[in-house]
Amino acid sequence: MNIVCLDMEGVITPEIWIKFSEVSGIPELRRTTRDEPDYDKLMKFRMDILREHGLGLREIQDVIAQIDPMPGAKEFLDELRSVTQVLILSDTFEEFAKPLLRKLGWPTIFCNSLEVDEKGMLTGVHMRCRQSKLTTVKGLQSIGFETIAAGDSFNDLDMILASKAGFLFRTTEQIRKDYPQLQAFEEYGELLHAIKKAL
Repeated sequence: MNIVCLDMEGVITPEIWIKFSEVSGIPELRRTTRDEPDYDKLMKFRMDILREHGLGLREIQDVIAQIDPMPGAKEFLDELRSVTQVLILSDTFEEFAKPLLRKLGWPTIFCNSLEVDEKGMLTGVHMRCRQSKLTTVKGLQSIGFETIAAGDSFNDLDMILASKAGFLFRTTEQIRKDYPQLQAFEEYGELLHAIKKAL
């Protein structure tokens, strides 16, 4: 039995932190896992900047409410879910994902959660498990699934490389160059065709 594991931000939704950076006018918050492979370091960096500017969860959620999935993403997901099981594996947080999942027709997501103080400031993150994407893919494989994975960032590479088929989607030139063995696509139709072929 197959299951497709997709990254969320950069693949089916815009990058939340980039959008928040634009709205807040804080360019440092544009950094994502495309730029920084060390997720703990990236989140500490983000939380320090938010504290410095007095910004908390409510301000981030207000911006997320304005974000729509990427054009064509819902149709891509709907078509994919009509032919196979799909699981979104994301390093985002439950507190961020819900409005976006509603717009996507409530696909299944495994993600993390935030620690927030009484003033609504981000104080920490609760990771679902270590190396969450790779750990999940290996867990699925251990119970009889064959995985097919797609993502765009450094933190997607382990799950992509561990799967029976893996693809890059709208990734960076550097990642394309470093992983020439992986097919890279820019359009949902191309990715859908490649996944269906791998099923």
